[in-house]
Amino acid sequence: MVRVTDLTASLRFYCEALGLREIRRIDNEKGRFTLVFLAAPGDEHAQVELTYNWDPENYGIGRAFGHLAYEVDDIYAACQRLIDHGVTINRPPRDGRMAFVRSPDNISVELLQRGGSLEPREPWKSMGNTGEW
Repeated sequence: MVRVTDLTASLRFYCEALGLREIRRIDNEKGRFTLVFLAAPGDEHAQVELTYNWDPENYGIGRAFGHLAYEVDDIYAACQRLIDHGVTINRPPRDGRMAFVRSPDNISVELLQRGGSLEPREPWKSMGNTGEW
Protein backbone atom coordinates (compact mmCIF):
# COMPACT_ATOMS: atom_id res chain seq x y z
CA MET A 1 0.00 0.00 0.00
CA VAL A 2 1.19 3.48 -0.86
CA ARG A 3 -0.46 6.59 0.57
CA VAL A 4 -1.00 9.31 -2.03
CA THR A 5 -1.80 12.99 -1.58
CA ASP A 6 -3.22 13.71 -5.05
CA LEU A 7 -5.19 10.79 -6.49
CA THR A 8 -5.50 12.30 -9.97
CA ALA A 9 -1.75 12.97 -10.29
CA SER A 10 -0.95 9.52 -8.88
CA LEU A 11 -3.26 7.73 -11.33
CA ARG A 12 -1.72 9.73 -14.19
CA PHE A 13 1.72 8.53 -13.05
CA TYR A 14 0.93 4.89 -12.25
CA CYS A 15 -1.57 4.23 -15.07
CA GLU A 16 -0.89 6.58 -17.97
CA ALA A 17 2.90 6.94 -17.58
CA LEU A 18 3.93 3.67 -15.90
CA GLY A 19 1.34 1.47 -17.62
CA LEU A 20 -0.47 -0.12 -14.66
CA ARG A 21 -4.24 -0.70 -14.86
CA GLU A 22 -6.88 0.14 -12.29
CA ILE A 23 -8.42 -3.15 -11.14
CA ARG A 24 -10.94 -1.87 -8.61
CA ARG A 25 -11.77 1.12 -6.44
CA ILE A 26 -13.42 1.46 -3.05
CA ASP A 27 -14.75 4.81 -1.82
CA ASN A 28 -15.43 4.78 1.92
CA GLU A 29 -17.47 7.85 2.88
CA LYS A 30 -17.58 7.00 6.59
CA GLY A 31 -13.79 6.58 6.78
CA ARG A 32 -13.23 9.41 4.26
CA PHE A 33 -10.78 7.52 2.06
CA THR A 34 -10.49 5.91 -1.37
CA LEU A 35 -8.59 2.72 -2.13
CA VAL A 36 -7.48 2.09 -5.71
CA PHE A 37 -5.96 -1.26 -6.65
CA LEU A 38 -3.56 -1.33 -9.61
CA ALA A 39 -1.82 -4.17 -11.45
CA ALA A 40 0.48 -4.68 -14.40
CA PRO A 41 -1.34 -5.82 -17.55
CA GLY A 42 -1.57 -9.60 -17.51
CA ASP A 43 -0.55 -9.87 -13.84
CA GLU A 44 -3.57 -9.00 -11.74
CA HIS A 45 -2.37 -11.09 -8.79
CA ALA A 46 0.42 -8.67 -7.87
CA GLN A 47 -1.35 -5.46 -6.98
CA VAL A 48 -0.40 -2.07 -5.61
CA GLU A 49 -2.97 -0.39 -3.38
CA LEU A 50 -3.11 3.40 -3.49
CA THR A 51 -4.72 4.88 -0.38
CA TYR A 52 -6.07 8.40 -0.70
CA ASN A 53 -7.30 9.99 2.54
CA TRP A 54 -9.79 12.74 1.73
CA ASP A 55 -8.59 14.98 4.54
CA PRO A 56 -5.08 16.37 3.87
CA GLU A 57 -2.22 14.81 5.81
CA ASN A 58 1.57 15.04 5.60
CA TYR A 59 3.26 11.69 5.02
CA GLY A 60 6.92 10.97 5.55
CA ILE A 61 8.60 8.10 3.79
CA GLY A 62 8.96 5.26 6.28
CA ARG A 63 12.51 4.15 6.97
CA ALA A 64 11.69 0.50 6.27
CA PHE A 65 10.19 1.23 2.86
CA GLY A 66 12.61 0.77 -0.01
CA HIS A 67 10.88 1.06 -3.38
CA LEU A 68 8.37 -0.55 -5.70
CA ALA A 69 9.71 -2.68 -8.55
CA TYR A 70 7.95 -3.15 -11.88
CA GLU A 71 9.05 -5.36 -14.81
CA VAL A 72 8.57 -3.95 -18.29
CA ASP A 73 8.75 -5.51 -21.76
CA ASP A 74 10.97 -2.73 -23.17
CA ILE A 75 12.78 -0.54 -20.64
CA TYR A 76 13.70 2.06 -23.25
CA ALA A 77 10.09 2.44 -24.43
CA ALA A 78 8.87 2.58 -20.82
CA CYS A 79 11.36 5.32 -19.94
CA GLN A 80 10.46 7.30 -23.06
CA ARG A 81 6.74 7.02 -22.18
CA LEU A 82 7.53 8.32 -18.68
CA ILE A 83 9.54 11.24 -20.09
CA ASP A 84 6.66 12.02 -22.47
CA HIS A 85 4.45 12.29 -19.36
CA GLY A 86 6.87 14.72 -17.71
CA VAL A 87 8.48 12.18 -15.36
CA THR A 88 12.19 12.60 -14.57
CA ILE A 89 14.30 9.48 -15.07
CA ASN A 90 16.42 9.58 -11.91
CA ARG A 91 18.61 6.61 -12.83
CA PRO A 92 18.53 5.99 -16.61
CA PRO A 93 18.71 2.45 -18.04
CA ARG A 94 22.35 2.80 -19.10
CA ASP A 95 22.81 -0.97 -18.80
CA GLY A 96 19.59 -1.84 -20.68
CA ARG A 97 18.31 -3.52 -17.52
CA MET A 98 17.36 -1.09 -14.72
CA ALA A 99 16.03 2.43 -14.23
CA PHE A 100 14.53 4.41 -11.33
CA VAL A 101 11.84 7.11 -11.28
CA ARG A 102 9.78 8.75 -8.53
CA SER A 103 6.01 9.05 -8.18
CA PRO A 104 4.25 12.37 -7.46
CA ASP A 105 4.52 11.44 -3.75
CA ASN A 106 8.27 10.78 -4.08
CA ILE A 107 7.95 6.97 -3.96
CA SER A 108 10.94 5.38 -5.68
CA VAL A 109 9.93 3.00 -8.50
CA GLU A 110 12.45 0.61 -10.05
CA LEU A 111 11.90 -0.48 -13.64
CA LEU A 112 13.43 -3.80 -14.63
CA GLN A 113 13.77 -5.18 -18.14
CA ARG A 114 11.86 -8.47 -18.37
CA GLY A 115 14.24 -11.27 -19.31
CA GLY A 116 17.79 -10.32 -20.17
CA SER A 117 19.21 -6.84 -20.55
CA LEU A 118 18.71 -4.97 -23.79
CA GLU A 119 21.77 -3.83 -25.68
CA PRO A 120 22.91 -0.48 -24.18
CA ARG A 121 22.09 2.40 -26.53
CA GLU A 122 21.85 6.15 -26.72
CA PRO A 123 20.61 8.43 -25.38
CA TRP A 124 20.34 6.21 -22.32
CA LYS A 125 23.87 4.87 -22.00
CA SER A 126 25.46 8.31 -21.65
CA MET A 127 22.66 9.90 -19.58
CA GLY A 128 23.61 10.81 -16.01
CA ASN A 129 21.64 10.37 -12.81
CA THR A 130 19.23 13.12 -11.74
CA GLY A 131 18.36 13.65 -8.08
CA GLU A 132 17.93 10.70 -5.75
CA TRP A 133 16.60 7.32 -6.69
